[in-house]
Amino acid sequence: MSTNASPLVLVTGGTGYVAAHAIAQLLDAGYRVRTTVRSPKADLPDVEVVQADLSADDGWAAAHHGVQYVLHTASPFPPGSPKHDDDVIAPAVGGTLRVLAAARAAGVERVVLTSSFAAVGYGAIPQSRYTEDDWTDPGDPNTAYIRSKAIAERAAWDDVAAHGGPELSVINPVGIFGPPLNSRVNSSVGIVKAMLDGQMPFALPTRFGVVDVRDVADLHLRAMTSPAAAGRRYLAVSGETISFLDLATMLRDHFGDAAANVPTVELTEAEVRANPALRDALTQLGRRPVISADRARTELGWQPRPVRTTIVETAEALLKAHNEAWT
Repeated sequence: MSTNASPLVLVTGGTGYVAAHAIAQLLDAGYRVRTTVRSPKADLPDVEVVQADLSADDGWAAAHHGVQYVLHTASPFPPGSPKHDDDVIAPAVGGTLRVLAAARAAGVERVVLTSSFAAVGYGAIPQSRYTEDDWTDPGDPNTAYIRSKAIAERAAWDDVAAHGGPELSVINPVGIFGPPLNSRVNSSVGIVKAMLDGQMPFALPTRFGVVDVRDVADLHLRAMTSPAAAGRRYLAVSGETISFLDLATMLRDHFGDAAANVPTVELTEAEVRANPALRDALTQLGRRPVISADRARTELGWQPRPVRTTIVETAEALLKAHNEAWT
């Protein structure tokens, strides 16, 4: 149980996928938790809620008052292609700088920023192995979301270098899967849902990293308090990259008839190139990257779940929610 003497942690974007798990783990560890939300209607028991939006100054000073640590998980993620790139980039960068400025003014000890592998491994020239030393060039022809993560993280490091404190640590997860704690389904979990629902008749010939949302939250908490984590960024990935067809095979092997609708055929690269709707997949064709989480494992003692466990438990949560909705 937390007490008034327990450190107060601010988690931005409290209704989000990673935030929900981070809040749950913080409460279990005895911390007091405050969170920001855009809508005052958000129902988040056991935490203090402050209304604040990434694109405006209101609320951020109050949100940071008395806070020792900040987990800045909030970031815009559009469901489709935005009309203008700045619809995503501006709030991502502006929100990050607002959080850092408010944290600095409030004397916050450390901010842990949720960035992404999007800020690491989407360069125009593919690499065979990625570590925390790699960066995505914002000038490369990527989606607005990918560019927003690279630009916002760069802005955070530059801001701390220019103005000093708070201490900054950054988490760079690959595709985040795992059981949701609320009704919101992120884009990665949406892939599993689409496969189970029969909405993905073919698998794309691309590979991606997998990490469990519970392990991402755990890594945030480790980076929040470890002396070694100050000024460091950490890739979060559970193991080797997998393909969409690998994912479908895991589902079919474990769930049998319940996974009867998952794809069994992988598109060829030529078929992807011939389909304008699959434009965003072109930069990943033929890539089989090795993504290293050695730094998180060695410096912070992080031990993520196996990929198969994460995929199976993601699907179990989705199937349970589906069955409950029909009873």
